[in-house]
Amino acid sequence: MGDIENSATGPDRPDDATQATLEGATAPPPPAPPDCPHCGLAQDRRPTDYDGHWVLLEPRVVVAAHTVPPRRRWILAPDGTAMNLWDAEPLPGTRCRIAHRAVCPCLALEDTPSWLTGLRQKNEHRAQRLFEVPDEWDPPDAC
Repeated sequence: MGDIENSATGPDRPDDATQATLEGATAPPPPAPPDCPHCGLAQDRRPTDYDGHWVLLEPRVVVAAHTVPPRRRWILAPDGTAMNLWDAEPLPGTRCRIAHRAVCPCLALEDTPSWLTGLRQKNEHRAQRLFEVPDEWDPPDAC
């Protein structure tokens, strides 16, 4: 008996790089700016519990965890590390963050609740403002 945690890599526990990629923890580490590489919007970059991997979270968006689909709920630990809850059912009253990739206007639209679609549209408007040019010519798409 004793310790039952499986800490070995292998089929039961994928390596950190694979798991981080599956969860979207692919943000560039500091000192790179915490901007989305797709739309250019500034984000809240947080370290994850996967060694050397960071995630971009939507800034100033904290929501009730039960309103966010499974595998998209990011909880901040007291030390600031972001952890993905995956399929774990959140405790009543739990609040979470969402990864920017779920609402990035330049990435393929995922199956999301309608309120996330609204946030995606807001981000699309914000990204277009980054590329404003004079009315005389047609600006390229932001994405």
